[in-house]
This record gives sequence, C-alpha cells and structure tokens, in this order.
Amino acid sequence: MNAGHFWFLVTGASAALTHMAVFALVTRLWPALMPELANAVGFVVAFCVSFVGHRWFSFKGTSTPLLTSLVRFAATALAGFACNEVVFSALVRLADWPSWLALFVALVVAAGQTFVLGRFWAFKR
Repeated sequence: MNAGHFWFLVTGASAALTHMAVFALVTRLWPALMPELANAVGFVVAFCVSFVGHRWFSFKGTSTPLLTSLVRFAATALAGFACNEVVFSALVRLADWPSWLALFVALVVAAGQTFVLGRFWAFKR
C-alpha cells in the first residue's frame, strides 16, 4: 500500500465517521425528520472533511488547481451522494433495515465510486 492509498483510507474513514456522527446527532435532535434528510446533512459536513483530506493528503501530488479540484470533487461527491441516497433509501424503505446499518452500507458503496472518480478525474495527475 502506498502513501496515497493509506491517506485515501484515513480520509475516507474520517469522512464516513463524520457523516455517521452528524447523521446520529441530527436524527437524535429531530427524530421526526426523514432519515434521507439527516443523511444529506451528514453528507454536507463530511464533504468538507473529505475534500481537505483528499486534496492535501490522498492526492497531494496533483497539479490540478484548487478551484478546479473543488468543482470536480463536488461533482464526484454529489454523484457519490446520489448513489449513497439511492442505496440508503432502498435499504431503509424497501428492506426495512435500521437506518444506521443502511447508512454504513451506502457509505461503503459510494466510497468505491468516489475513489475512482477522484483518482482519475477530480485529482488527475
């Protein structure tokens, strides 16, 4: 495992934990809120953690300008979130899974997609 892969995993895990913690806080503070909306709030906060970590650690050798990376990463993150939300909603609404377990699975599925788009497009060397 090279340093980039190591930092990708650390950053991804940090963002995922942030996402789950914010989701848990939001659902605890507003239990009547649709879980999909709590998922969206978690995504917004985790996006910041993810971008900073990936830009400065996972893909630090990039020559892509900061603003270009931000716009590209936002596009990849939104695509990842769309994937996340579809998986999450299907597991919660159709399969009747507990929301925390559905969120975990959705985050794992979206992480794979985000890595591929981040490595080969947003932070392309």
